[in-house]
Amino acid sequence: MPEGTTILEAASQAGIRIPTLCYLKEINEIGACRVCVVELKNKDMLVASCNTKVEEGMEVITNSAKATHARRMNVELILSDHNTNCTACVRSGNCSLQQLANDLNIGHLPFPREYEHRKWNREFPLIRNAGKCIKCMRCVQVCEKVQTLGIWDIINTGKRTSVGVADNVTIEQSDCAVCGQCVTHCPVGALHERDDCVKLMDAIHDPDKIVVVQIAPAVRAAWGEGLGLSREMATEKRMAAAVRALGADYVFDTNFTADLTIMEEGTEFIERMKHPDDYQWPMFTSCCPGWVRFLKSQYPDMTPNLSTAKSPQQMFGAVAKSYYAKILDVDPSRIFCVSIMPCLAKKMECSLPVVNDAGAGQDVDLSLTTREMDRVIKAEMIVPALLPEEEFDMPLGVGSGAGVIFGATGGVMEAALRTAYAVLEGHNPDPDAFSVVRGLDGIKEAEVEIAGMKVKAAIAHGLGNARKLIEKVRSGEADYHFVEIMACPGGCAGGGGQPIRDGVEMADVRGQMLYELDRNNPLRFSHENPSVLQAYEDYFEKPLSHMSHKLLHTDHDAWKMPNE
Repeated sequence: MPEGTTILEAASQAGIRIPTLCYLKEINEIGACRVCVVELKNKDMLVASCNTKVEEGMEVITNSAKATHARRMNVELILSDHNTNCTACVRSGNCSLQQLANDLNIGHLPFPREYEHRKWNREFPLIRNAGKCIKCMRCVQVCEKVQTLGIWDIINTGKRTSVGVADNVTIEQSDCAVCGQCVTHCPVGALHERDDCVKLMDAIHDPDKIVVVQIAPAVRAAWGEGLGLSREMATEKRMAAAVRALGADYVFDTNFTADLTIMEEGTEFIERMKHPDDYQWPMFTSCCPGWVRFLKSQYPDMTPNLSTAKSPQQMFGAVAKSYYAKILDVDPSRIFCVSIMPCLAKKMECSLPVVNDAGAGQDVDLSLTTREMDRVIKAEMIVPALLPEEEFDMPLGVGSGAGVIFGATGGVMEAALRTAYAVLEGHNPDPDAFSVVRGLDGIKEAEVEIAGMKVKAAIAHGLGNARKLIEKVRSGEADYHFVEIMACPGGCAGGGGQPIRDGVEMADVRGQMLYELDRNNPLRFSHENPSVLQAYEDYFEKPLSHMSHKLLHTDHDAWKMPNE
């Protein structure tokens, strides 16, 4: 083995499994759980294989009586401090601790059980169940190393040692971006989203409500994972059929308002380029509420750099309760707008009063994660594999390939550049002309020339990379015109509300699926979406019109983060 290889990596390459619980490569390699302990020949002490490097001549016994006894006892001790009410846990069937206990044939616990109880605001979009925390430190490390926010920390000492919100504040008082990366990297059910599935079904069963559901681009690349569907079976049309089978009155594609976002945000960018002295630079995208929360808490003086365009979720809610209510000829108050998103921060976003402008309560009444959609489909005994494919409803069900790639990091930038080029040059570019912005590099840069103007663009995904990019801008090291940032690594494809596959990052695979859908879509430009064009003709007039400003834009300074 090469020098520097850990025992865990060496064993894996040799086809030998050593179980782990707290380990995350390059993020959490602290050996906290002691589940991966192994025996070294001629050594008395067992060692953690996740952070012990191989040495010349080292002989390792991974399943000696000593190692397996210690491993089993360590798991039993963890279980004694864990609320093992698995049947009522959101991670039952997808829990690393549950699987490990089964693998080790642990059928009873020899130790007395005692787990932590701690109050939590159950209305906050992110829920922490202290009784299920195994002190693995993953949430602490992900938030600190990847997202650079440090929301979680070790609290108390000795037997009372636990994990909680840093600086002795509540989660509401913290700078939490509600990105959900701590949730997707938690190996158990200690962290999860607020479950709103019952609220959805209550609305569906209410005869006075017209339930309108929008489904985000990235959801179609992941929804089948939680239901055991193959990629070939988990199509967007079967997804629409499954949600309609729940009882929703109308099922639409958020790609429609992704295209609408490009029309508004792209036009805003062109206006800023024409009057550069009137604005702070660069212009930041505003599609990701986790990113917006990050900017407002960490760099509040740069809030004016954000595009005033609402996110596609919020644009859809405004459209549903204004333009679409007019099409249906119903009072907007009867429409119950539901979004299915790959994101926890969307739950927080839709409750902000400053994004509700249609005059009928919240524009988006309820936001569910992809995981919640999968759970409610199971709970209603719907078997998607038996459903024929169905189209989205019209006219808000039309989306371009440009809208689809919103779900991948760089997708918003690419879609915007496609339309900006068409507007300024008078003809469409090659749809893949701006593919340079694709990929999973933490920070990507591109310089493109459009109508004689050089546009300097940058893309970052993951809030740690966002911080690095902003610091480069503030120090004068970098100079950009247009910047896209997504809070989650990989963009929405790797969102905090997506299905969890412990230890495996799926953003790249899901992102490639979105680019494939773009390539196969006969409509690849937002400005050619016929439903969007019809909406402007019938209702909004044009991008940045008075009606557009009223319903499709917002004032990011009109609400505050706790530290502002």
